[in-house]
Amino acid sequence: MDTIFALATAQGRAGVAVIRISGPDAVTASARLMSTVPAKRGLRKLTDTEGALIDEALVLRFDAGKSFTGEDVIELQLHGSPAVVAAMLRLLGDDGALRPAEPGEFTRRALDNGRLDLAQVEGLADLIDAETESQRKQAVRVFSGALGEIADSWRTRLVRAAALLEATIDFVDEDVPVDVVPEVRQLLSGVQQEMMREAAGVQMAERLRDGFEVAIIGAPNVGKSTLLNRLARRDVAITSEIAGTTRDVIEVRLDLGGIPVTLLDTAGLRETDDIVEGLGVARARQRAADADLRVHMLLDEAVPSHDLDAGDIYVRAKADVADTSGLAVSGLTGLGVDELVSLIGSELGRRVSTVGLAMRERHRLALERAVTYLTAVEAGLDAQHGMMDLIAEDLRSAIRAVDSLVGRVDVEQVLDEIFSSFCIGK
Repeated sequence: MDTIFALATAQGRAGVAVIRISGPDAVTASARLMSTVPAKRGLRKLTDTEGALIDEALVLRFDAGKSFTGEDVIELQLHGSPAVVAAMLRLLGDDGALRPAEPGEFTRRALDNGRLDLAQVEGLADLIDAETESQRKQAVRVFSGALGEIADSWRTRLVRAAALLEATIDFVDEDVPVDVVPEVRQLLSGVQQEMMREAAGVQMAERLRDGFEVAIIGAPNVGKSTLLNRLARRDVAITSEIAGTTRDVIEVRLDLGGIPVTLLDTAGLRETDDIVEGLGVARARQRAADADLRVHMLLDEAVPSHDLDAGDIYVRAKADVADTSGLAVSGLTGLGVDELVSLIGSELGRRVSTVGLAMRERHRLALERAVTYLTAVEAGLDAQHGMMDLIAEDLRSAIRAVDSLVGRVDVEQVLDEIFSSFCIGK
């Protein structure tokens, strides 16, 4: 394989910048930059082809089989000056033994060399993009190999079941000493239930990764924009005593207790002859319907103008001037806002509690495919009329579906999409 290099830290001025070199010529190419390449780590003066000093850097060496990519890797920890980084990248680019890395190529090599499985690669991508504590924890679980471990457990049990069924085929004209069907059923039942739980949690896992949408809805002039400004801690929406000020949906992304949330301030819900306001009301209703959770703001004894869904929250508005009972909030003074945030966090936290290790649509489809094949196996065992060959083939298909989770088979079509989201230095 080619030897590649790239800046592994963010562009721009920083205290330290890391340039990574990986491949069979990593050590020999690095030797042209310094007096000697350290056995593990060391401080070295880096010079150009004329012997001019570029920088003094900490040089780390990782031998093949012990590095992130599985290849020989050299990391140069330079001072984070844009000029220093540019000079070093230019020097490496002029070396005929090296070429710049493509987006995600270091991680792609880790996958190719067996250092990571495909699920771990996806976990790493999510870890890089994580903005909240909940996202970080979920990504770390997958990146650490937890999904691969449970997939290996499923595979082991399914292979055992397949071996038992194959034995009945091999000895079809003889007496098999033990009836294998009860053990096969037990193995399949346990795996199937675990897969169904994981598949059921994928939708919430995707919401955790991408963020939940919470729509603030209600009649005009109940304080929706004022509440949004209070929650965002800055003026993101225009507030006015004039009803119908908000015409479009205003979005603010926040971290609520470690859960990523996009708050939506919507136009006041009412009948109107104003064409522009009417478009805003229609858009508000649609975004409210599509949101994961709705906060209904009500004045006095008004009832929600939008249907309540499970988990929705309704609060009395303008608690600073109205005589209200129950949960009431005032975006102007902050009264009741902390309690509202706690309620939103509790409801979303309850939903997140169903999240397992499978986090992507690809995982869900693989799991559901495996469950379908296992269901067919169970149906075949019920029939048992010379169908053992077909039953065994369905079981092998289920195993292949499990293997696709971690990238053992059938993943070429998803690799380009996955690695396109990585930055060049990763």
